[in-house]
Amino acid sequence: MDDGTTLDVFRQAQVCFDADQPAEAVRLLDQVVGQPDGATTAALELRARALFASAQLSRAEQAFRELVERAPDDAWCRTALARTLERQGRGLEAAGQWRIAGALTG
Repeated sequence: MDDGTTLDVFRQAQVCFDADQPAEAVRLLDQVVGQPDGATTAALELRARALFASAQLSRAEQAFRELVERAPDDAWCRTALARTLERQGRGLEAAGQWRIAGALTG
């Protein structure tokens, strides 16, 4: 990667996200997740959050589904996926994710 190490780019993306610049964070993270060492859960999660925050809901859904695939027992990912589905007007699908998230949190 030309503009620094994967970790440097991830840190830049985190700064952008924290500064309410989620689209810029997505742009940076799109570079990172394509690298062999860049598809870490932290990078994928930050990218999904940035996609959601920038209202790129179809892409956010895809990203959260990938996270759920990696960790099906992660209640936070299920909740984020449910919220994304709700924002797309897909309440029935969201309800299923809410139920699973609720069961996971006890």
